[in-house]
Amino acid sequence: MVAGDKNYLKEILKVKSNMDSGMFLAMQSAAVEALNNPDSWYESVNEVYLKRRKIAEEIMTLLNCKFDASQSGLFLWGAISDNIESCENWIEEILIKAHVFITPGFIFGKNGERYIRISLCATENRLIEAKERIMKWGK
Repeated sequence: MVAGDKNYLKEILKVKSNMDSGMFLAMQSAAVEALNNPDSWYESVNEVYLKRRKIAEEIMTLLNCKFDASQSGLFLWGAISDNIESCENWIEEILIKAHVFITPGFIFGKNGERYIRISLCATENRLIEAKERIMKWGK
């Protein structure tokens, strides 16, 4: 709720109408263009992300993490092994020794504890490089 001078309220409402009531017009126009893409465009994008997903799953397997193969989205979440005492220390070790940063789930709140997250926004080459570094570190 807000109360005050009529002129101030007009300015607040102007801002709120852009913040709460709708997306920025340029974003709406971009979304319309995206929705007009042919099915082949979506299929090619899905192929790219499927390749990345397979590599991310291989990384999870190398790290002995359990993941739900049916999860979808731009991230792959995995539960760390019960043998690992501290997710934070483990992630730090991977960073220092394999030179790979993996996002620890605990930074997203208590439900993320004992989980890691791999982004599928990284390029296929970057994911392959991360996998190779983890393989070398794990030997």
